[in-house]
Amino acid sequence: MFTGIIEELGTVEAWEHDGDAGRLTVRAPLAVSDAKHGDSISVSGVCLTVVDQGRDWFTADVMGVTVTTSTLGGVRPGQKVNIERAAALGDRLGGHIVQGHIDGTAELLSIDQQESWRVLRFSLDPEHAPLVARKGSIAVDGVSLTVSDVGADWFEVSLIPETLVATTLGAREPGDRVNIETDILARHVLRLAEFGQGLPAPTGGRSGS
Repeated sequence: MFTGIIEELGTVEAWEHDGDAGRLTVRAPLAVSDAKHGDSISVSGVCLTVVDQGRDWFTADVMGVTVTTSTLGGVRPGQKVNIERAAALGDRLGGHIVQGHIDGTAELLSIDQQESWRVLRFSLDPEHAPLVARKGSIAVDGVSLTVSDVGADWFEVSLIPETLVATTLGAREPGDRVNIETDILARHVLRLAEFGQGLPAPTGGRSGS
């Protein structure tokens, strides 16, 4: 579980393809400072498991489904990625609950440059549109953001100077693709609606006191 607050910018050291899957090595000194085998680390919004590590790097296996549904299949050595360690019990929740299980990718359509901040507009697939609401939460490349506006096939987020500097979003250009994860609560509400269910009815059991 993550919060969408990026801790450092990692650097892709190697990406070894193996059929439809692969193995990704990232240099991220802070992330590996207290990491151990089997720990979860978010790489640009994708939850990966540490299988090997060194003094300032870690390696993770990337499944085929992750390659096809995220941007990780296209990363190259030297590329910067957003890094966040899994949240520890008792930490402040500075962003929102992020699982690292992305819904897919979105294309950056336009950038509206203000004096010290930017509004980024991204495409929105029809299957994801019901899960994105104005003033709701969304993770873009692992960054916890508030949806500032949304349409039928697009959504916008506003980036403050700190986000522009501390994450990869400040270097994004129109045409770039990013990983998106919609709000977990919206996912479950939609799932209930698909089954035509409201809240579960009482089963008739007694509650003790």
